[in-house]
Amino acid sequence: MAELSVDTTSIPGLLRVTLAVHGDNRGWFKEAYQQEKLQAAGFPEFDIVQSNVSFNAEPGVTRGIHAEPWDKYISLAHGEAFAAIVDLRPGASFGVVETFTLTPGNAIYVPRGCGNSYQTLTPDVVYTYLVNDHWSPDAQYTLINAYDPALGIDWPIAAADAIRSQKDIDHPPLAALQ
Repeated sequence: MAELSVDTTSIPGLLRVTLAVHGDNRGWFKEAYQQEKLQAAGFPEFDIVQSNVSFNAEPGVTRGIHAEPWDKYISLAHGEAFAAIVDLRPGASFGVVETFTLTPGNAIYVPRGCGNSYQTLTPDVVYTYLVNDHWSPDAQYTLINAYDPALGIDWPIAAADAIRSQKDIDHPPLAALQ
């Protein structure tokens, strides 16, 4: 069994979290978010105000890339997904990409200003995330196209086979932000 750990990445503030998953013949249990233990491992202070769940029935569902005006802690309750995070904040790490395979045994912390996207790899993916600000119809998002070749993301499922919203397909390329 893996021990809880919090690791930095090449994107400032983006954290990779390994969770302790306890399992037996009945199934498994994990503490998806336990503030005291996470902070002791190096996780920042995170005042949760909203919990969200996204269910995705089929492999290939691809959402994003969206940079929201809040921090986000992402963990799967079921299935497997590929996540791509892009730093969209001004500065030296603008355009840097990190990718992860998400399972119930890990999580990521995405700081505000970083674009978040994911693609389901299995059926029935349950994607959960905690945020530290309330959703608002007036929230300002930064949006870029997940399949922009300038990002160099090696998506497991090609654009032609991905299940995407028209809105996500129409997102501009990274160059539009420069």
